[in-house]
Amino acid sequence: MTVSARPAAAQSPDDADLQRRLGESGPLPRHVAIIMDGDRRWAKERGLKLTEGHRHGRESVRDIVRACGQLEIEVLTLYTFSSENWNRPRHEVRALMHWLEESLRQETPELHDNRVRLNAVGRLEGLPARVRKALDDALAETAGNTGLVLNLALNYGGRAELVDACRELARRVRDGSLDPGEIDEAALGGALYTGGLPDPDLLIRCSGEMRLSNFLPWQMVYTEIWFTPVFWPDFRRHHLYEAIRAFQQRQRRFGV
Repeated sequence: MTVSARPAAAQSPDDADLQRRLGESGPLPRHVAIIMDGDRRWAKERGLKLTEGHRHGRESVRDIVRACGQLEIEVLTLYTFSSENWNRPRHEVRALMHWLEESLRQETPELHDNRVRLNAVGRLEGLPARVRKALDDALAETAGNTGLVLNLALNYGGRAELVDACRELARRVRDGSLDPGEIDEAALGGALYTGGLPDPDLLIRCSGEMRLSNFLPWQMVYTEIWFTPVFWPDFRRHHLYEAIRAFQQRQRRFGV
């Protein structure tokens, strides 16, 4: 995750015009979720170390966070590090954790200046201590902000989230604060890591892959999905605008 600690870049006239036209052409998604895929393939195509793809992907995060804030999108969820990513080579995991910690420490000032509230979902206790400390500091600094919610999925797995929600409901039943008959979709949804956030309206998956990869399976039941062959390090706001235009052209029936 990264958003430059430099002063926020001013909108170009073209960007401002595109954003205005998006706002006029239909409803914007309240919540955009992105599977940021293709870093390693991007690096391999260029003969670079695989970890270089992750480093270059940080620029994409910067641009998309700024664009979502300017569009006044409510929530942006980024699949930052999955529970399965621990199985990658140790040096790659170390690099990812280093860049995550560095970004959290260096980039939070701009988030705060732009009223972005940081949030995180996943089994956060499994993160390295230094990363968890940087995350806690960033969460605390931005807690009172009222703009875009930047929601990072860290050490996240959708099935693990459902397991943890069931365990939470079971604890409440055991403690006597919840009757088993009161367990319904709303109760389970409220016990998820994302409780209190709207479900994603739009999922963007980069790199040409067409699967959810254990990402927000409960929350995505009526999400509009947009696939792109673009690798994440090349993904920029004009791709985001394209996805939103496609979203605006769809008729959302919600099973009706």
